[in-house]
Amino acid sequence: MIKYNLICKCGKTFESWFSSSDSYDTLWKKKLINCIYCNSTSVKKSVMAPNLFSKTNKISKNTKLKKKMKKQLLNLRKYIEKNCKNVGDNFSHEVRSIHYDKKTSKGIYGTATPEETTELIEEGIDVTTIPWVNKSEN
Repeated sequence: MIKYNLICKCGKTFESWFSSSDSYDTLWKKKLINCIYCNSTSVKKSVMAPNLFSKTNKISKNTKLKKKMKKQLLNLRKYIEKNCKNVGDNFSHEVRSIHYDKKTSKGIYGTATPEETTELIEEGIDVTTIPWVNKSEN
């Protein structure tokens, strides 16, 4: 399907859909295209800009979104590093100690395997996994 902007000799413009460019040409030659305002067959295509899908626009939007998300994750990392204690690979042990011994903690962060994270969640310990963006990638 193709949409054309049409103009009549009466000066009015309107749009219409055709199955193809050839279909429009055939109908126009047979004088089967009528103005919707005055019913005249003196109708022709007017100048119009094509409506093309641009991959570059979509890529550009995706790139901007990725950069924005990366910046937000980097800001989150900076906040966590400033306000929490890094316990490294000892995260599972430390978080259990805080949870079960009812210790107060400023907050901790570290690394845990997917299996360890699943076990912690199953035990009712509130943990989350955050994508850790490299500072040098910004």
